Amino acid sequence: MAKDSALPVAPAAAQVRLGSVLDLNAAAPLAAELLAARGRDLEIDASAVERLGAQCLQVLLSARATWEADGAGFAVVGPSPEFSLVLDLLGAPIDPHFQPLEHRA
Repeated sequence: MAKDSALPVAPAAAQVRLGSVLDLNAAAPLAAELLAARGRDLEIDASAVERLGAQCLQVLLSARATWEADGAGFAVVGPSPEFSLVLDLLGAPIDPHFQPLEHRA
């Protein structure tokens, strides 16, 4: 009897939906939620964001760098107008900072 030669199955992509207010109080819980998804491709839904503070932006930029270093996919999808505006104001526009990375693993 032949052994099953199926390819290993990659873990399903993680999905994180950002809340409407991403201020100083949201930074630590956001970092913890993102770290829990490490090791899988990650899709972040930013469609509900109404306020984005610099601390949460730092968490998101750090996460993107971490996912890139890990060779995993990372994408911010459906950014709200407010999310995109704050990124521009803080000098981290969607393009190139939050463009999807191809899955490399």
